[in-house]
Amino acid sequence: MASVTLRNICKSYDGTPITRSINLDIEDGEFVVFVGPSGCGKSTLLRLIAGLEDITSGDLYIGNQRVNDLPPMERSVGMVFQSYALYPHMSVAENMGFGLKLAKEKKPEIARRVDEAARILQLDQLLERKPKDLSGGQRQRVAIGRTMVREPKVFLFDEPLSNLDAFLRVQMRIEISRLHQRLQSTMIYVTHDQVEAMTMADKIVVLNAGQIAQVGQPLELYHYPQNKFVAGFIGSPQMNFLAVRAVEASSDHVTVELPNGFKLSVNVDGTGVQAGEPLTLGVRPEHFADPEQADFIFNGEITVAERLGDQNLLYLTVEGVPDIITLRCDGNRKVAVGQTFAAGLDVNKCHLFRADGQACARHYREPAIYG
Repeated sequence: MASVTLRNICKSYDGTPITRSINLDIEDGEFVVFVGPSGCGKSTLLRLIAGLEDITSGDLYIGNQRVNDLPPMERSVGMVFQSYALYPHMSVAENMGFGLKLAKEKKPEIARRVDEAARILQLDQLLERKPKDLSGGQRQRVAIGRTMVREPKVFLFDEPLSNLDAFLRVQMRIEISRLHQRLQSTMIYVTHDQVEAMTMADKIVVLNAGQIAQVGQPLELYHYPQNKFVAGFIGSPQMNFLAVRAVEASSDHVTVELPNGFKLSVNVDGTGVQAGEPLTLGVRPEHFADPEQADFIFNGEITVAERLGDQNLLYLTVEGVPDIITLRCDGNRKVAVGQTFAAGLDVNKCHLFRADGQACARHYREPAIYG
């Protein structure tokens, strides 16, 4: 196991920057997820750590060793790719041990490592099978096992579940999380799926346009996004964003006016906010309050209702508000298109963002994080 340290890491192709001044500390044994939209630089950053791409500038350390100039084989990292890339004519055991065979390891040592990895990954009954006789999840486990037998200090996963169907993705998320608990190895995992990031990570690194937008624990990013990009990317369905204007502000709160003229006092730090300044109010679909307990109530008309069993997702139009509002409510509640629905706002659950996208710090401390 080893820590990974990135200092001012930049990567450019023909003068076009892909990653820009990345500074990040990954602790020994930590499960870190790089997440972001397509083209944000997350896979490139992983490949820089693996040594598959040259670093344009900056310093990369694995443990206490600077590895910028080391080839991949000397970095003690193991990479699991999106494609299984298994040899179809080889058995599971042969696929898992092939890299060790090329490295001229002795046969008893290869057998020991393959057997140990197969036991951990529950492949010990499948060692004689060929890849064509395996399910997608089993093939991905073989690919992980092929990396495990090398006993790397750092595991790198590049969107390993994207080729699986929804059911298998859930299964493999659980299996990779359990694997991390057993091995206690440093793992860096790339995905565009924020659900994978939220459910698997000790720490999430949100990337946007080659830069780090925010780093933190999953619930920290969910409850306290530092900017509008992170707020919109973390959470499903996406946070609602409403254009508002500041009426007055202090270090205790900001009073804003909605497009329909309603006023709401939000429990955030309004230091520096000026009266008349355009702002964005953010509310997660699951954070609308019961009208009887709300600080503010508005009525909307249901234009679409998605019934998911345990919950309903409602899409509301509100007079004077140009944006459709998404709201989550109990699945047992009777709802219908065209029905008027009362939605409540809790000022402790609202977010406020300035024109540059930066968040006004929330005063309310979520008990899920801070006890």
